[in-house]
Amino acid sequence: MKKNLYILFLFITLSLTSFSPLGQHSYKVRTIVIDAGHGGKDPGCHGTTGVEAKVTLAVALELGRIIKENMPDTKVYYTRMSDNFIELHDRADIANRNNADLFISIHCNSGPSAAYGTETYVMGLHSSEDNLAVAKRENEVVLKETDYKKNYDGFDPKSPQAHILFSLYQNAYIENSILVASKIENQFAKRLGRTSRGVKQAGFLVLWKTAMPSALVELGYLTNAAEEKYLTNKTNQVYLASGIYRAIKEYKTQIEN
Repeated sequence: MKKNLYILFLFITLSLTSFSPLGQHSYKVRTIVIDAGHGGKDPGCHGTTGVEAKVTLAVALELGRIIKENMPDTKVYYTRMSDNFIELHDRADIANRNNADLFISIHCNSGPSAAYGTETYVMGLHSSEDNLAVAKRENEVVLKETDYKKNYDGFDPKSPQAHILFSLYQNAYIENSILVASKIENQFAKRLGRTSRGVKQAGFLVLWKTAMPSALVELGYLTNAAEEKYLTNKTNQVYLASGIYRAIKEYKTQIEN
């Protein structure tokens, strides 16, 4: 009985989300929180020499600098500005406390050595095992946290069912989240010449409790030798940050008009 009710609820929720107008959740982008994934005792994934926590921090700080320089009326906050460990729920709390209008979480991907390309995620149901694998990898950092079951309502990062249950969060912001995610991937593909793997949905804890449109950006695969070389290059990190900035600027202009 409970299973049938859940399936019905899921169907109704996704149906309403699919047909809700974008203007229903329009707002001004006055505050942006930038989240550099991993850090401290959680280095994230790595290649031969490249470390995710270092790449994400470099891109996050550069993105913030560009936004401050070109959008002076927009406030920028970071979840971390150095190589320190921040629990996932605290990252969302930083965004919520500062009444952020947009939350961007920056990461690097891991996979087979032949895998390459960018992809940007929003909160939602994973549509493939690959999406679930990415979400599970990013979520397993909670195992390094104290009282993680208490902080995440008993969430088990190794359970596929757990990822499905909380993936319904963020539905109020799904359209705007997809909009900014699409613009990020478009910038990566058309302006930077990167291979875009598209916009995808999956259950990420770092997006779970953020009360605003949110996206998680995977800059590329550190486990691919060519991409590792690209991602660890300082100039390319500036290009990546610039691409995300241009996407945010386009997004802000579109929704505010």
